[in-house]
Amino acid sequence: MESGIFDSHAHYDDRRFDGDRTELLDGLFASGKLFAAVNCGCDIASSERSLRLAEAYEGVYATVGIHPHEAENATEDDYLRLEELCSHKKAVAIGEIGLDYHYDFSPREKQKEAFIRQMELAEKLGMPVVIHDREAHKDCVDIATSFNGVTGVFHSFSGSAETAKILQKAGWYISFSGVVTFKNAKQAVLAVEAVANDRLLVETDCPYLTPHPYRGERNHSGYVEHVIAKIAEIRSESYEFIETLTRENAKRFFGIERVVT
Repeated sequence: MESGIFDSHAHYDDRRFDGDRTELLDGLFASGKLFAAVNCGCDIASSERSLRLAEAYEGVYATVGIHPHEAENATEDDYLRLEELCSHKKAVAIGEIGLDYHYDFSPREKQKEAFIRQMELAEKLGMPVVIHDREAHKDCVDIATSFNGVTGVFHSFSGSAETAKILQKAGWYISFSGVVTFKNAKQAVLAVEAVANDRLLVETDCPYLTPHPYRGERNHSGYVEHVIAKIAEIRSESYEFIETLTRENAKRFFGIERVVT
């Protein structure tokens, strides 16, 4: 019988895991706490690292993509290489892609160009996408939903309950991170209440967004249990129900039938 957490968005290729990456992942899988994790690329180099990590672990999958922070630096060769990476057997989505108007590390028009170009690639290849949306809700939603043939997930969702309703009506998934456990996360709580059972995912975004009571520490998939527990509390469900629900939703979304660890 299957059990365990499906961490739908992680960055185990990050240098903060360089000292104990193998030990940590081996322990999480061996304990049965972690069912599967999707490691997400942010540029060509991190996408390649994500795929190598996925090759090393049966229960790790990868997304490949160009993050809005890297949009200005993306070359034609990068986009050609990205399409090649999409053909890897453990590449399950294009991402993370989208818009970031908080840092604006790339000009907004360049971000939009990169976003649209990768949405077009997802449409061409029939792949889902993983969306990064930070303080760019309207433009992100408008671009994402303009591609009727593409489905995806808004990771570490930070929008309103109304935005969540619009997205799920269009067939999109909503993923929640440790932010939902923060004391000031009133909007996230309302969004959790608004998401239908079959559209709900959970994640770490590790090593970032560590949930309460471990804020300030490096995040990892074992801490998703605190996200699941908070969502279960908000929705008046059991922990086991939300763990199973989000695991099955992630398997369906990423097209993963069974994971052997």
